[in-house]
Amino acid sequence: MGQGLYTKMIQVCSKSLGIPISKIYINETSTNTVSNMSPSAASMSSDIYGMAILNACEILNSRLAAIKKNNTNKSWDEWINIAYLDRINLSAQGFCKIEKLDFDWSTSKGSPFNYFTYGCGCSLVEVDVLTGDFKVLKTDIVMDVGKSINPAVDVGQIEGAFVQGMGLFTMEEMVYLNEGRNIQKGTVFTCGPGTYKIPCFGDIPANMRVYLLHNAPNERAVYSSKGIGEPPLFLGASVLFAIKDAIANVRRENGVTLTFRLNSPATSEHIRMLCSDFITNIFIKEKEEGVAEEKWTVVP
Repeated sequence: MGQGLYTKMIQVCSKSLGIPISKIYINETSTNTVSNMSPSAASMSSDIYGMAILNACEILNSRLAAIKKNNTNKSWDEWINIAYLDRINLSAQGFCKIEKLDFDWSTSKGSPFNYFTYGCGCSLVEVDVLTGDFKVLKTDIVMDVGKSINPAVDVGQIEGAFVQGMGLFTMEEMVYLNEGRNIQKGTVFTCGPGTYKIPCFGDIPANMRVYLLHNAPNERAVYSSKGIGEPPLFLGASVLFAIKDAIANVRRENGVTLTFRLNSPATSEHIRMLCSDFITNIFIKEKEEGVAEEKWTVVP
């Protein structure tokens, strides 16, 4: 999937066996090697696969322990050659099952997670009150990833999840059509890149900084690390809340003090209509009088 999983697993193996990564090769994953493995999902891939690799490496280390002890001045290649000549099994299969997960969905009791990944995000936005468009000027994120196996991979996952969450909360709107000319009721209108918008390069915060929390060990995962794929997604809500704060300031400047609700996704249309001014007031008045639809709504 491109989440850096292979890279992390090579690092786990390298550290456990005490060999350089140049000596490690990962074949394409397939169910013909492990038939009942969990999917690469739920931000648990590093946990379950890392522990499985660690399990297999520990088996190999135990088989090689006597050879290493009696040949301390030799290299890895020489140890393996000795083991081969002694007919020692040099292949091992590891497996991992996350323990102490006993959540009962019928009673909502128990523990559905092995641990929690914490994070904090703060965003600064600039809103164009005449069009409803916005720009994210700056975002700061702090994530608790335990002891990161690969900080570069984790930072990339955090950045990607944040941008995905920002799109979820501000752009990705599902619109269904009512009955019209040659159109069936319930037809999805936003069914392509022309209408269903996702973040692009220009939407990424101009100044984005990601910090990994130091001294935050996690005893429940491989080498004290934490899963990081999905947890940062909700931090994209910081953009939504910043937009709402900007709208509130505009409304106060226009003498509007009533509370308002900003639904997600906060698209440009929704933002513009909440920035109450004389233009939106015209629309609201005409809508109440029943004449707004003809002027403002495009009917297919």
